[in-house]
Amino acid sequence: MFSLPAVAAPVLIDRVVAVVNNSVITANELDRKVEQTLRQLAARKTPVPPRALLQKQLLERMITEQVLLQAADDLNIRIDSDTLERALTRIAAQNNMDLAGFQAALAKDGVDFDQFREQIRNEMTIVRLREREVDSRVVITDAEIDNYLTSHKNDAANRTEINLGHILILAPEGASPEKLAELRSKAEKALAELKGGADFAQVSAAYSDAQNALQGGVMGWRSEAKLPNLFVDAVKDLKAGEVSGVLRSANGFHILKLLDKRGIDARLVVSQTHARHILIKTNELVTDQDAYVRLLELRDRMVNGGTSFEELAKLNSADLSASKGGDLGWLNPGDTVPQFEKTMNALPIGGISEPVKSPFGWHLIQVIERRDQDVSDDRQKMDARRALRDRKSEEAFDDWVRLTRDRAYVEYRLEEK
Repeated sequence: MFSLPAVAAPVLIDRVVAVVNNSVITANELDRKVEQTLRQLAARKTPVPPRALLQKQLLERMITEQVLLQAADDLNIRIDSDTLERALTRIAAQNNMDLAGFQAALAKDGVDFDQFREQIRNEMTIVRLREREVDSRVVITDAEIDNYLTSHKNDAANRTEINLGHILILAPEGASPEKLAELRSKAEKALAELKGGADFAQVSAAYSDAQNALQGGVMGWRSEAKLPNLFVDAVKDLKAGEVSGVLRSANGFHILKLLDKRGIDARLVVSQTHARHILIKTNELVTDQDAYVRLLELRDRMVNGGTSFEELAKLNSADLSASKGGDLGWLNPGDTVPQFEKTMNALPIGGISEPVKSPFGWHLIQVIERRDQDVSDDRQKMDARRALRDRKSEEAFDDWVRLTRDRAYVEYRLEEK
């Protein structure tokens, strides 16, 4: 009799925990995400939520991310290698390191650089997707700005900024009453943990569907005018450190924590410069040396020959301001490129610069006058436009993500063994 060799029991190497349209999320991918998140929470000294709860919440975020990346792929949105490398270099510089040092620091913390690199690529891809599909379609009219300024005239909201912690439990569009009751119960459970003294960042990581859930749900300083009225009304009577009840919006259920509040100065005075210039552009026929020498000749005619700046600007400048004698009007800080502004700021009133190079070509600059100007009205209009855009964009993006997620085919297999 021959005996058959013993067959080893099969070893599970990996398995699928979710199907998202035509792709999958594996258990190994989810485990890596859990471990990465645990390291992040530990680095922030945030109490860790129960692993099973964190696992389910992270799987939901991975599904949403996968849906968005697939949408970006369908629209041919790509982040090329050069753009990605520049972004990684900036991240390293923000941490006071070069890219090699940053890669070594990540390895020391147990972070795989290739995985980190791909995560940054994914985040950049989603930002571009948002810009294309949502932000670019947000329109703010002059009438909306006027109405906004009228409604907020003498309103303390324009002079107050608040910093909120935010937990969001997303609700699918057209959710059944039973599903909404389930989601509200989830929000109430999160609120109960907060009322019981749980750390807000921990509860955010365990429950929130917001994009900043793993960053403690912190929204950052925003004027009250830039926040949804629902949020402002919910926290107006709260003291720093207190938490709102469960709030209901079209997107789902919200819990807010008032982290802090501060006043801001609505008045803005800036130093403005009234200047004019002559621009000589370089091309295949006009070299840098040609432009430099030409401007030296023009400057000599002004300083020693008595020819006016305006006359020579009309005859020689390649800028659209030539017809006005090179007059650029009143300039605020930041209105011109750094090379131009630095030279202009160093000139006395009436002074004429030496030739200076910028990305547009070569310039002669003359300062006509200077003044300190209250630009509060202009700033209020800019702030109003920004507030309206931020509010519309954020609400529109949340809606768009929810709808895109609802349209996706998702099959859960996390509980399968």
